[in-house]
Amino acid sequence: MAEFKDNHKDESIKKLKELAIGIDICMFCTQLDQLPISARPMSCNEVDDQGNLWFISNARSNKNFEIKQDDKVQLFFSQISNSHYLSVFGHATIYNDQSTIDQHWEPIAKAWFEEGKEDPDVSIIKITPSDAYYWDTKDGKAIAFLKWAANAMGAGVDDGGVEGNIKL
Repeated sequence: MAEFKDNHKDESIKKLKELAIGIDICMFCTQLDQLPISARPMSCNEVDDQGNLWFISNARSNKNFEIKQDDKVQLFFSQISNSHYLSVFGHATIYNDQSTIDQHWEPIAKAWFEEGKEDPDVSIIKITPSDAYYWDTKDGKAIAFLKWAANAMGAGVDDGGVEGNIKL
């Protein structure tokens, strides 16, 4: 059975940064009240000191349109190779002003925006989390695998898993 951690705010923001930036790509879901929900892979380029997650997006994308209709979003981060998982529910805000774009621009985004950060289609999305939960390993992948194998043979050892709430 996994160890449960109920993190305090500072620990929570640290864990959120560690997982979101370490995993990088998430499934960014919108239209949560409709089935099927809309989901697409997105790269999180920053988690700030308040725990907000920042993304670069095309202002004319379906995602931006959907956020304007309903700002609730769900982010699912998964890194199977290291058994790191993160689920974040929150509210999205879209920024189109140049100062916010300048602040959160990443040079790699030029691959999607021909004119760079001055491209008129660049927007920045901030996700303000209201609920987040993670699953992780405390011993690393190799040790966790050995513990899982031992448990499969009936050893009954701690599986090396850690899970918990992220409070922001």
